[in-house]
Order: sequence, then C-alpha cells, then structure tokens
Amino acid sequence: MLKPDPFLISLICTVIIATILPCHGAAVPVFQDLAIAVIAVMFFMQGARLSRQAVMGGIVNWRLHLAILLCTFALFPLLGLGLHALFPGLLHPSVWLGILFLCCLPSTVQSSIAFTSIARGNVPAAVCAATTSNILGIFITPILTGLVLERHGTASGSGGVVAIMLQLLLPFVLGQVLQPWLGKWAHRNKRLLSMTDRGSILIVVYTAFSEAVVQGLWHKMPLSQIGLILLADSILLASVLLITTLGSRVLGFPREDEIAIVFCGSKKTLASGVPMANVLFPPATVGLVVLPLMIFHQVQLFVCAVLARRYAAAWNRRQDEPEALPKAS
Repeated sequence: MLKPDPFLISLICTVIIATILPCHGAAVPVFQDLAIAVIAVMFFMQGARLSRQAVMGGIVNWRLHLAILLCTFALFPLLGLGLHALFPGLLHPSVWLGILFLCCLPSTVQSSIAFTSIARGNVPAAVCAATTSNILGIFITPILTGLVLERHGTASGSGGVVAIMLQLLLPFVLGQVLQPWLGKWAHRNKRLLSMTDRGSILIVVYTAFSEAVVQGLWHKMPLSQIGLILLADSILLASVLLITTLGSRVLGFPREDEIAIVFCGSKKTLASGVPMANVLFPPATVGLVVLPLMIFHQVQLFVCAVLARRYAAAWNRRQDEPEALPKAS
C-alpha cells in the first residue's frame, strides 16, 4: 500500500495556513526577502553537494541523454501548448500559465533516480541525466518559459533570465566552486539538508499563497478547477509515459535505458520549480501558477511508484525463469 507523501501533507498544511493566516502589511516584504534568501541558500547547497563525477560519469551515453532532454524540454512544452489549443477555456488563465510553466521545468533528481533503481534500470545514466537536466534547466527554463508564454500571448513576468542568474545560478556556481571543501560535509548531512530544502520550499509556498489569497485566490478558483487541474496533469503525464515507453522501444534502447528514459523524461521538479516561479512571475500570480505543479508532483509520485513496481516484478519474473536446457546431440 502506498503511504501519503509527508512533503505533500506539509504543502497542503502550508496552503491552509496561508489561507487562514496570510501574511500582509509590514510582514509581506519580510517574507519576500526571506523567500529570496532561503532559495539562494538551497541552490548554494545543491551546488555544494553535487558530485562532479555524477555529472560526467554517464555522459558518454549521448543518445539516452538526448532522448531525456528532448522529452523534458521539447515534448512536454509541445503537449502543453497542444492541450491549451484544444481546451483554452478549460482552466483559469493563470492556471494555464502554471500548466505551461510546468512543461518547461527540468526533471527531478532524487525521485527519478529512486524509481529507476526500484525498476532495475540504468541508475548511473539516470543520475547523470537527471543532474544534467537540473543544471541546464537553470538556463533553459526561463528562456523556454518566455517563448512558450509568448506563444500563449502572455509575458512571463519581470524576473526573467537575469533574476534567475542572480538568485539561482550564482549561488549554485558558488556551491560548486566550494564543493571540494563542503561536499563531504553535505553528504554526511543529507537528511538535514533535505529538511532545510523542503523548509525553504514551504516558506516560498506560504509567501506565494499568502499574496494569492489576499488577491482573492479562492474566489477565482472554485473546487471544480482543482479537479480539472488534476485531469490536465494526468493527461500530460500519461501522454509522456506512453510516448517515452513506445519511443524507447522503437529506437532500440535496451530495457535498462528505457526505464531511465521513462522515469527521468516524465518528471518535473517541484524543488526547483517553486523557486523559479517565485522569480519569473509577479507575486500576485505565483500561487495560481505553482498549483498545477504541486498537484502534478503527487500524481507523478503515485503513478511512477506503481509503474516502478511493475517493472521490478517483470525483472524478478525473468530472473526466476529457468534457462533453456541444451538440446541433446
């Protein structure tokens, strides 16, 4: 039986607190500055604990990495734009921004690697692909978001690439520079850093949803919209899972590589997505923009957990099959 994700429960509680007790008045700039600070610290520590061997180790398998990057930064945006073209009135305009922004985000790292490992896939390649996706996403996501939202007929906000560079990339690069000195400490304290990362995201979510609530979020967002967001997210995820699975087999990838492509190519990162949204979009819209990402996060965890177990069960069955006996001469 799948257990509820504790982080999802924390996110829901944060949204409830922001709904009941939103920050306002003099507290708003304090929380906005705090959100910027904790995001910078989070990306600094990501750079400090990221092994350079993980980045370089599997890069020789260029076909696999290219397939994953194309799924992440080309297939998803095309599907998002197609879904919007078919059902433009299905969702609130700011929620559509969130769906299209979600499609431009990089893959996750931890869950992509974990599910690839559970499914008996190519773990070194998943480590390299997911890590590369996250690093490139710092550059690609703001540019791609601008292009996609321009096609959508909307500006992406005042932050843009320069703000991403200053608030996300610069701390990450500084962390990488200091990685030889901080890397071992960071690996020894993974649990602590994971808690601080999640705490940083909760602060950003509280700040974003407080602004959205003050601006009348729940008057603009009936409960039926939550169900429609869930439907749109599920359609996106199902489409990508189907295309990555069939595409991997058509292109002749071995099963281990197929698993890495399916799990790395279908994920979208909440950990980097919320901070990026906070930089790219005006404060009044961030709450609505990140809502589809928060829902997609839980859907992908549930579906991919089931899928990983099915892959693992199939692998176990193959291991249990007796080898064919040689024919008598």
